[in-house]
Amino acid sequence: MNRILSFFFAVIAWFAVLAQYYLMIKNYPASIAETTIRFFSFFTILTNLLVAAYFTLIAIKTKSFFLRAVYNPGTLTAITTYITVVGLVYQIILRPLWEPKGFQRIVDEMLHSLIPVLVILYWYLYENKSLVSYKSIPKWLIYPLIYLICILVRGQFFNFYPYPFINVTNIGLSKVILNSLLLTGLFVALSAIFIKIGRTIKSNVNKPVDYS
Repeated sequence: MNRILSFFFAVIAWFAVLAQYYLMIKNYPASIAETTIRFFSFFTILTNLLVAAYFTLIAIKTKSFFLRAVYNPGTLTAITTYITVVGLVYQIILRPLWEPKGFQRIVDEMLHSLIPVLVILYWYLYENKSLVSYKSIPKWLIYPLIYLICILVRGQFFNFYPYPFINVTNIGLSKVILNSLLLTGLFVALSAIFIKIGRTIKSNVNKPVDYS
């Protein structure tokens, strides 16, 4: 069942990412090269690609030396945290800013709503929750921090920021730093929440039944 779910979730994630790329190429005014670079500038896209790759590797059951980290306890929790942040930021901050229509709306909901829910469900079913440690949280922050640095550096040269809350040109560096700290806090909080929920679930499963 694990591999079957992984296969279908991988198909959904790859479809959503590729469909979004097609829509950007079709509708974006920039060149294909610049549009492609901007496509990969979105945390949503990178994280959904991470989800697609993870489920693909699980589905094909590869255990090569270089990919064994996929099966380590905590890897799924980290990915779940990333995609949950994608969903929450979209629902709370970005959804009111635009109204996609037609096929774009379908793809948009897949990337920001459907896939986060599917990943959380998969985490609930298959993560080895008892082996996930709070000590892993700083390591999980490396990916979003590297992303932020790259986006801010590139934005200084090309004046393109994929999200309004990190747009230095429009809101200033101090506000971007504040927003970045708040997002970092969200990453840490969600990571801790998933670990806590996982341990609670494991504890309840192993708790003996009181028949008195």
